[in-house]
Amino acid sequence: MFEWTDEQEMVRGAVRQFIDKEIRPRIDEFEHGDTPPYDVLRKLFRDFGMDVAARDRFAKQIAFEKAVADAVAKGETPPEKPKRDGDGGASSLTLIPIIELCRVCPGMVTAMGVSMGLTSAAINAKGTIAQKERWVPDLLTMDKIGAWAITEPNSGSDAFGSMRATARRDGNEYVLKGSKTFITNGPYADTIVFICKLDEGNEPAQRKILSFVVDKGTPGLEQSKPLRKMGMHSSPTGELFFDDVRVGPDRLIGETEDVGAGGREGAKATFMQERSGVAAMALGIIEECLDLSVAYAKDRVQFGKPIGEFQLIQDKLARMEVARLNVENLVFRTVELSAAGRTMTLAEASAMKLYSARAATEVALEAVQLFGGNGYMSEFRVEQLARDAKVLQIYAGTDEIQITHIAKDLLRR
Repeated sequence: MFEWTDEQEMVRGAVRQFIDKEIRPRIDEFEHGDTPPYDVLRKLFRDFGMDVAARDRFAKQIAFEKAVADAVAKGETPPEKPKRDGDGGASSLTLIPIIELCRVCPGMVTAMGVSMGLTSAAINAKGTIAQKERWVPDLLTMDKIGAWAITEPNSGSDAFGSMRATARRDGNEYVLKGSKTFITNGPYADTIVFICKLDEGNEPAQRKILSFVVDKGTPGLEQSKPLRKMGMHSSPTGELFFDDVRVGPDRLIGETEDVGAGGREGAKATFMQERSGVAAMALGIIEECLDLSVAYAKDRVQFGKPIGEFQLIQDKLARMEVARLNVENLVFRTVELSAAGRTMTLAEASAMKLYSARAATEVALEAVQLFGGNGYMSEFRVEQLARDAKVLQIYAGTDEIQITHIAKDLLRR
């Protein structure tokens, strides 16, 4: 794949029209006000039938899983998994809105991705069929807002080693205790995946990692107001406090304490999905910065001629275009892998995330430099994009963590 198909271009054009009508005129409201992004995202889903398509895909998935479970119970040969179509259609219909939204309001993509992506994926990957049917459809359609709670005040990159949040058995229930921070959608989340350690009186380093689903309003759960931060203002971020929150075993993802269920491996799989999605976000930021910079280089006159005629400005534009081409190719590779029914390794997803995040940040900062003093002013949109781009190098694992994962994989070969 080297370019979008005609059908995909039509979708992209339609999404751009929606954004121009519904989001660009309200950008200050989302970026500098107190308006959560969820209603406009739900409207995007409804207008493009993304909610119906998501429910249809989920229904087919569950029907297949039930058929497999039924065959296994009867001692029969399970049915083969249906082959995917070869055009990567489902993947592209997910990535195109991400790219286009990131040209204007990257924070919306973070809010959307954590809800319909990470939170639903954590349940969909390791949950029981009943758990999937209970929570996943509403998350996939944005009818419910999801939060994936792993980061703690003292953990950061050492998410598992420094984790202090716990689950303790008490009769037929679990008692959850601990705090989480920097949680996307935390202030407004309806459905929270809470990742913690099973406290059996043993040392923290020896404890199993478990994941639980907790609903908004559960006694003992407190959700903070949105935190103030450098960028991604349209993505509400907050803290979560669990003070002896009681849940039944039906809330334990996978309904088993097996470490391969909703625990460490489930979290790693979710990280992989999040990292591969960063490339699409980076592409949107890069495309917008490049378009804005080219237009400005043509219009801005200094020393009697447009600044685009100066070689140092041309160098900046050329480097932006190289970054755009490289990141676009990574996105196209994601579409092709999806069409082939394949997923990336952790190292591949880390490499993709590392390069894309760095490229987006460098391009956005160069755009600010190209705009000069105007680029430092919020009325010129490159200022916002530069602030938004930086977090791509931090969340879903910092650049340093990505490098470690890539190198360890290479050294194991």
